[in-house]
Amino acid sequence: MLYDALVAESRRNDSLDDVRSAALDRVRWLVDLLERQRTEFRRSIYDDHRRYEAAGAATRAEIDGRLAVCADEEGRAAILCLMLAACLDDTSLWQYDAEIGPLISRVRGWTPDEIAVMLLRATEYGMGFCFADSLGLVLNAAGRLDADGRRAVMPWLRHAHTELMETTVDARLRASLAQRLRALLASVDEAHIPEGLIPAYAPWASPLSDRAKTSPTPELAGFVRHLASLSGPRPTQRWRRTCLELADAASARDLVADVLRALAEDDPLCSGGSGAHTGLPHGDHCYHYVVHQNDGDLARGVVWAAALTGGPAAVRHLDALAVRTGRLGTGVIEDIKLAGAAINALAETGDPASLEAQWRLRSRIKHRALRKQLDTALVTAAGKQGITAEQLIERSVPDHGLAPDGSARELGGHRVRVAIEEAAAVRLTFTRPDGGTSRTAPAAVKDGFPDELKELKALAKEVRATLSGERARVEALMSAGREWPYDEWCRHYRDHPVTGGLVRGLIWEFQDTDGTWRAVAPTAEPPGRPERVRLWHPIRASTDDIRAWRERLLAERLRQPFKQAFREIYLLTPAEEETGVYSNRFAAHIVHYRQLYALFKERGWQANFLGRHDGGYDGEARAEFGDGEWRACFHHEPAADDDGSGYTPEHAATDQVRFERRDGRRWREVPLAEVPPLVFSEAMRDVDLFVGVTSIAADPDWTDRGGDRYAGYWRTATFGALTASAEVRRDALERILPRLKIAGRCTLDGRFLIVRGELRTYKIHLGSANILMQPDDSYLCIVPARRSGDGKVFLPFEDDRLSLILSKAFLLAADTEITDESILRQIKRGA
Repeated sequence: MLYDALVAESRRNDSLDDVRSAALDRVRWLVDLLERQRTEFRRSIYDDHRRYEAAGAATRAEIDGRLAVCADEEGRAAILCLMLAACLDDTSLWQYDAEIGPLISRVRGWTPDEIAVMLLRATEYGMGFCFADSLGLVLNAAGRLDADGRRAVMPWLRHAHTELMETTVDARLRASLAQRLRALLASVDEAHIPEGLIPAYAPWASPLSDRAKTSPTPELAGFVRHLASLSGPRPTQRWRRTCLELADAASARDLVADVLRALAEDDPLCSGGSGAHTGLPHGDHCYHYVVHQNDGDLARGVVWAAALTGGPAAVRHLDALAVRTGRLGTGVIEDIKLAGAAINALAETGDPASLEAQWRLRSRIKHRALRKQLDTALVTAAGKQGITAEQLIERSVPDHGLAPDGSARELGGHRVRVAIEEAAAVRLTFTRPDGGTSRTAPAAVKDGFPDELKELKALAKEVRATLSGERARVEALMSAGREWPYDEWCRHYRDHPVTGGLVRGLIWEFQDTDGTWRAVAPTAEPPGRPERVRLWHPIRASTDDIRAWRERLLAERLRQPFKQAFREIYLLTPAEEETGVYSNRFAAHIVHYRQLYALFKERGWQANFLGRHDGGYDGEARAEFGDGEWRACFHHEPAADDDGSGYTPEHAATDQVRFERRDGRRWREVPLAEVPPLVFSEAMRDVDLFVGVTSIAADPDWTDRGGDRYAGYWRTATFGALTASAEVRRDALERILPRLKIAGRCTLDGRFLIVRGELRTYKIHLGSANILMQPDDSYLCIVPARRSGDGKVFLPFEDDRLSLILSKAFLLAADTEITDESILRQIKRGA
């Protein structure tokens, strides 16, 4: 009988036995109705389920009718009975929160013992009977108790809080319930910090735990409760004001700084620490959360309290915490909420060092949501100074204490110098007393000044990281068309110790007072005093000017930090004018998908991952251009050879490229004709790179696959018409070849570099770098490898494909010296 089971269940806690049993006696009618429901359900398993539905509806109607007329005493008994029945119901079909909720709101006269019963029932079967919902209803009743009543149920309120902090219910709901519980507990004992509010075994929280144990005060308890009340990424102004007041009242500024330091630097192992109960083994590492998700509100409260109370002293730790939790590293799982709090809090410290930290984070954090928060923080910080976010970024580039010619020290009679040299390379050089230089540390420095040497190596590493970020930022300006007042450009670009080492290798245009723009060579001074400055782009130059610049770079052996004079140009084609809103210029190529996805990330494009999951059959890679006002979208999908055997396709097929323009907070698709030429050219250049590098046409081993379904595509694409990047490669070769010792054996013929060897004549395709041998155009497979010969050839820009072509040319021009049997067999087969 259900009644017997309920009686037995009610006696599990002797201290509340009388309350439960009396409640059952008062609502025997309800027990009988519940028993009828259970009987009908069991019968429906073997009989007609529709009859059960009708009987169940009738029974429910009876229950609702009786509950509606219950007096307070009988209503309270009914609620206790329903909570017991719901926990015992082996069918798990009937849940009574719909009946319990209105009753709790209506009836009056709750006793502490009755509240205690309900708190126990709500938490005892927490993961079953709608824990959060039932606890919320019970707290409604508990809130009506007077001070003595709340004091009487204090143990059960504490127990409910502990259980709540260990559940995985919705974070917002848990935070709301936790705050209500803490308010009830604080109304009885202001100095009490509920168990579970400070995580007991998390090293980062140990300063809080120690203080709470050794010096418990109402002020400290109020401060900790306030920290844990922050459920969003950014606190309100009222929260901030209260935080400062409570921190001072509890003398907790140093305490907050200690906790932040532990968050940023603590590295718990799998066997303990905050990540012990969430450790995820992977290979030789154990990945863990820095902060358990149930403790996230408290940790974010600490982050903001540290920013508000610590100011400049908190910058270093906020920066480290953002990096640590904002990207997947060894042993750490991303915590986007905590990283976002650190990023946003950085902007509130009011210290110039925070701007440098945010600048560094732009190049170190790749997560899309965090990048957006970082951009928002920069916009906010820039607005406070009355400038744009772009201006703030370029003014926040760290100089690392370098002088214009680098940083030098005297160590053991040697001059040690960290400087940015040609092509924006960071060098650590050692000058001996006799004037000789070396790239390796002499024994006198290595043995006599190990700490100072370590310091200089760390400085060189930091400068390289900054320079890498600046190279990407300045290259992105190629699509922006931005202009600077001359004095501003000098201060933040030409004369900057780090950025200057980069931009002095680029071509810039200077505007005279009459409005005329004139391009000036790298390292040269502009004529007169210009009004404005902009970055030179070949799309705005004449063919003769482009040719002259390319010749000058080669003649003066000027290597640019990124491809500028030899940059590819992509103009709208008649076919694209016809399609209107999309380009098929790079469609229908078969590419290695994982390589493509990795290249997206490397170039700063955001893309969903293709695979056998919802949304994994249509790929779209997106990137912003023109200072974020334009966006290019490159569509792709799993290739037809994806047989579904793997989670991720081996190959992808490329499709359309479309463009969008920012419209407030949204993006609006636009016709190609409306896209600025700079934006169009730079976006299509990236797509050309994606296809050119990852296409199976660039795979020299593809022919070994036999009768592959893409063999036709491979033969067509690998020796087909040249793309814009291949055309630039051809132009560069025209200027480089006459300077080579193999010049007499090389000629350019259309899309090929012809190399005359002693055994055969070879045609190297300027796009794929694949080789055909005359006279029968048989294919020659050479595994890509750099030869020592092309290492001495000056190249005005980095191009792995151009280096590969030259290495093959040097090899084949001396084909009688080849010792690799696999290559010789192919050559001699048709010779």
